[in-house]
Amino acid sequence: MKTPATIAAVVAGLFPARPAVAGPPAAMPPETQISRTAYHGWPDAVRLQNGLVEAMVVPAIGRVLQFRFIGDDAGPFWENRPSHGGVPTRDANGWANYGGDKVWPAPQSAWTKITGRGWPPPAGFDGQSAQAEIRGGAVMLVFPADSAYGLQVRRRITLAPGRPVMTITTTFEKGSGPPVEVAVWTITQARDPEAVQIPLAGSAPNAPFRVLGGYAPPDVKSAPGGITLTRDPTANHKIGLRAASIRWVGRTTELVLAASLMPGAAYPDQDSAAEVYTNADPLPYVELELLGPLATMQAGDRIEQTVTYTLARRDAATAGGLMSP
Repeated sequence: MKTPATIAAVVAGLFPARPAVAGPPAAMPPETQISRTAYHGWPDAVRLQNGLVEAMVVPAIGRVLQFRFIGDDAGPFWENRPSHGGVPTRDANGWANYGGDKVWPAPQSAWTKITGRGWPPPAGFDGQSAQAEIRGGAVMLVFPADSAYGLQVRRRITLAPGRPVMTITTTFEKGSGPPVEVAVWTITQARDPEAVQIPLAGSAPNAPFRVLGGYAPPDVKSAPGGITLTRDPTANHKIGLRAASIRWVGRTTELVLAASLMPGAAYPDQDSAAEVYTNADPLPYVELELLGPLATMQAGDRIEQTVTYTLARRDAATAGGLMSP
């Protein structure tokens, strides 16, 4: 549990101004290099790198398993190492918690009606391997069609030249079956943070967040423009709100996830476009979740969501608060 002093320091530092720094003209940034490699026991992983950051994609489990600065041993993404490589550790329902970044259909409350079970996630979204295609400077993950939803998932992963930014565009394509109301739900499992911060965007002032599981995190704090929370090691919690970005704050690194917020659109889970789940011990991770608007899809329809992931270093000047994206 983070101390009150730590939390107060983070809350006090929401959105600090950062001075512009002049410098010489930058050289042309290097292009993204993509190669096939082994990663933690999977021989068929794909690595993207642009000279500054790298992303590790594991098609065998349909995950972007890590995104980090080159040279760092550990990045912001949480990886469940005991489940890597050979035989994974599964829960009582057969689900393997690998970590990394994945996508599910929202809302989860509709799974039982559509698939006949509330857990584990629908097989076409989580639980099967994906095909990895290298197309120029991008990696495309193509998943098997999910028979219950009649949807096929495609995820396009790119790195910005010379910048610590990854972009993932997820597409749902409706190929068959009856109409279904659904939204794209991007879930990033991240390591135990110093704090997680969510800027407010259109939430009601008297109810900036909704409790979506259990009870409110005991240390959630509100400040002008945003809320801050940390992981509770003793219990699971989940909150949601109408917001377009989430910031994960580590000891030396920060990660900002951002997506477009559609004015007037309806979002799942009590109009939540951003959600944070915190997991209790013994698995010390949080989930940073961005959801697209709900859409009723018929055969031939497609919807998509684009999420950007921006890394930044924290130094002595910024360690007391949160950096602007």
